[in-house]
Amino acid sequence: MPRNTPRKTNHTRQLLTVKEVAQLDNCSEKTVRRAIAAGLLDVIRVGPGGRLIRIDPSAHAAYRRAQLL
Repeated sequence: MPRNTPRKTNHTRQLLTVKEVAQLDNCSEKTVRRAIAAGLLDVIRVGPGGRLIRIDPSAHAAYRRAQLL
């Protein structure tokens, strides 16, 4: 009988960089970083010590929806 082992799936999320978000929003990287600092845009910190910032596309979409209100 086969054992129940978890399947490995290849579901990787495409995370955005600050630069990519700035290009999508047609604004500066500094504006994106200000939104992050103000808590308006959720980020994921990766890399050694969490220095690199990545943005989930769904978090970016939520930020964009909030800006329209």
